[in-house]
Amino acid sequence: MALRARALYDFRSENPGEISLREHEVLSLCSEQDIEGWLEGVNSHGDRGLFPASYVQVIRAPAAEPPAPAGGARYANLPPGGFEPLVPPASFNPPVQQLPPPAAAEPFPLPPAFPPAPYSGSYQPSQGSDDDWDDDWDDTSTVADEPGVLGSSYPDYDAAGGGGPTSTRYRLSTRSDLSLASRNSQQPGHPHHHPGGGAKSSATVSRNLNRFSTFVKSGGEAFVLGEASGFVKDGDKLCVVLGPWGPEWQENPYPFQCSIEDPTKQTKFKGMKSYIAYKLVPSHTGQQVHRRYKHFDWLYGRLAEKFPVISVPHLPEKQATGRFEEDFISKRRKGLAWWMDHMCSHPVLAQCDAFRHFLTCPSTDEKAWKQGKRKAEKDEMVGANFFLTISVPTGPAAALDLQEVESRVDGFKSFTKKMDESTMQLTHTANEFARKQVTGFKKEYQKVGHSFRGLSQAFELDQQAFSANLNQALAFTGEAYDAIGEFFAEQPRQDLDPVMDLLALYQGHLANFPDIIHVQKGALTKVKESKRHVEEGKMEVQKADGIQDRCNIISFATLAEIHHFHQIRVRDFKSQMQHFLEQQILFFQKVTQKLEEALHKYDSV
Repeated sequence: MALRARALYDFRSENPGEISLREHEVLSLCSEQDIEGWLEGVNSHGDRGLFPASYVQVIRAPAAEPPAPAGGARYANLPPGGFEPLVPPASFNPPVQQLPPPAAAEPFPLPPAFPPAPYSGSYQPSQGSDDDWDDDWDDTSTVADEPGVLGSSYPDYDAAGGGGPTSTRYRLSTRSDLSLASRNSQQPGHPHHHPGGGAKSSATVSRNLNRFSTFVKSGGEAFVLGEASGFVKDGDKLCVVLGPWGPEWQENPYPFQCSIEDPTKQTKFKGMKSYIAYKLVPSHTGQQVHRRYKHFDWLYGRLAEKFPVISVPHLPEKQATGRFEEDFISKRRKGLAWWMDHMCSHPVLAQCDAFRHFLTCPSTDEKAWKQGKRKAEKDEMVGANFFLTISVPTGPAAALDLQEVESRVDGFKSFTKKMDESTMQLTHTANEFARKQVTGFKKEYQKVGHSFRGLSQAFELDQQAFSANLNQALAFTGEAYDAIGEFFAEQPRQDLDPVMDLLALYQGHLANFPDIIHVQKGALTKVKESKRHVEEGKMEVQKADGIQDRCNIISFATLAEIHHFHQIRVRDFKSQMQHFLEQQILFFQKVTQKLEEALHKYDSV
């Protein structure tokens, strides 16, 4: 007979390949063998898919018993006065319903059930021909390689859980990757199933079934549910304070800047491999160090992993060919300068140990570099433990209203979406305008100049002395227009290119915020669920308050990061637009000056 199971709890499907269940619903199972904590079956609506094995109880067939008398228990369920049942002939075989074969497509991939393990590093540096990891600078024995530490081999998915691979911002935290089969620990006999008993029900807030969501991978879920534990040193604390506009990061007491200059081509392996090294000079040390792009890439990976609620600026993109061309090196240096400015301007990132090591470790001290690198990679304050390092204001004046927080975050989400669209449009427009200046405008102005020179050459055939000055003035006018064409071709480097560099940097920030918002939204969802359990008498108020307190920490950090983004955005765009307009004025002044010179040539005619 077909296997059946009864649903113990409600379950709502969140991913393709899953089906929803209702409590007490009877399902048909395709197999009694679970797949990493999941079963496949058909619900009462005829939908086929996966559901948690711990949410159902398999209905076992009773042991064979002697046949009952014809008029006995076999028809015990008939109502009084019921009809006389028809007894089918012995040869009658009732049809057996055949379930459809499994679909060819694989169901939505699910992570295996791992026991809790320490959090391990996540960021994988982008691979390519640019600055490959092929030398002694990198120690192959990293945290992920050490025995006993579980690494993640899952692909990264978007926040929705089904959008395919995305940027490697986080890796699945094995600390919070609990077995899918134990997502709901209440089984028959648990107080949750006996609300009428003397003991108060102790329902727990459910875990996200999508273990690929940013909220889970960042460790936010484990922290909100109170599973994070670790010792926080005073130097690791990140303070959020209340400013005039709301929560903000505490300012860096020792602000500094760092210049990036003199990119030079260097070689190793007797000239077999070449790379570009950049000179960094931090203002607070004055000691120069040299770093390759791969060093920047390593640092970005560590910071993106460690700070799930902070927007770590993206690095300029890699390039497989033309890496040693002057234009590419200049453009990358400018992009790295913007990146460094944002790093030094952030109150949290600027004080991070990994960043300090990156700026201060002597280029020639390979041993010290590797020690600092290993220390950063073995940092325990990552994942869920990172949130333990955040210190927030306390007291009635610092209380957060969840509805107000949600409203502000939703407003910022709409803002970032509109800003992203606008920056993309402006980037396209500026790039197209720059292309026209470099090619079209230059060509058109030089065509005008060539025509004026042609007229001058025609006038020279006259051989009249009194027309010589006119001929010279016409020739100078043609040269003036040639020069103006060159002005147009060179101008984008002065005004439009810096604007596009800034827009590229902010597009990276805007790409970070959906994940940051997803973590905060996930925390709010857990608070709402805990409040519902309290209202239903299934959870103690003290436990729900703990969830809300931990959610407030994430909310404080998110609002502080939003405030910093707006603050730095106003600073950057004010400065850049001033520079753009100043360069435009200088450009047109040069054009005007050239035209005035040509004009004065006609005074002597």
